[in-house]
Amino acid sequence: MATRRVLIRSVVISSVLVVTGTVSAAAAHNSQTTDVQSPLKVCTTGDYMPLTYRDRASGEYSGFDIDMAQSLSDHLGRKAQFVQTSWPTMMRDLLTPGKCDITMGGVSDTAGRRDKADLTAAYLVDGKAPVVRSGEESKYQTLDQINRKDVPVIVNPGGTNEQFVKDHLPHATVITWPDNVTIFDEIRKGHADVMITDALEGRYQAKTHLGLAVVNPGKPFTRVEKVYMLPKGSPLTSQANSWLTEVKKDGVFDALHAKWLA
Repeated sequence: MATRRVLIRSVVISSVLVVTGTVSAAAAHNSQTTDVQSPLKVCTTGDYMPLTYRDRASGEYSGFDIDMAQSLSDHLGRKAQFVQTSWPTMMRDLLTPGKCDITMGGVSDTAGRRDKADLTAAYLVDGKAPVVRSGEESKYQTLDQINRKDVPVIVNPGGTNEQFVKDHLPHATVITWPDNVTIFDEIRKGHADVMITDALEGRYQAKTHLGLAVVNPGKPFTRVEKVYMLPKGSPLTSQANSWLTEVKKDGVFDALHAKWLA
């Protein structure tokens, strides 16, 4: 009789262990599912049209890379959640745990960024070019013409535009302007003569701001590759690269390029 009780007790314990294991496995599965369905936190500056722009009244984001972020989130089965960042704080925000899954919106591939973060394959190729007042293009064709004390060059801090000015225009009079949305108005008003930026932004600003021109956008001073940036070792890096390959094959990339960059 005692032996029978031991056998029954063993069966009960085994059953409890099996059920507990099943519940634990289910909980782990649910936890993974919840993680996959959590928002895709996309850090973006919202000040770099036509790639990323945040409307200050509504808080809504738009632009080529905003649409690309929506495409990526759809690919991952997650909802895009846009997180405001800035050029000076971009890397710090990316490296803050839980703040950014990916940074999108005009990010250039640089050695410094590659050392600290994962970068995707390039999706656009561009270069630095001067934005000036219309009719003054002939005065700013070369770096030598710009690299003079009597030429006020305006820069937005924290990104590759500022770094380019530091590296190539040491003799110019540099004016720092913190707002990359209103910075172009400073040129129109005569408060500065030149801004160095990516040709794609220069083209857009010249098109949307009467009185501005971009100098030789087809022959920029440098070659710049645009990428998306993720925390070092992120499991999303390979997925983002796979998605990039896919959208370039299925026409999504071309359609967005025509919409924003044609």
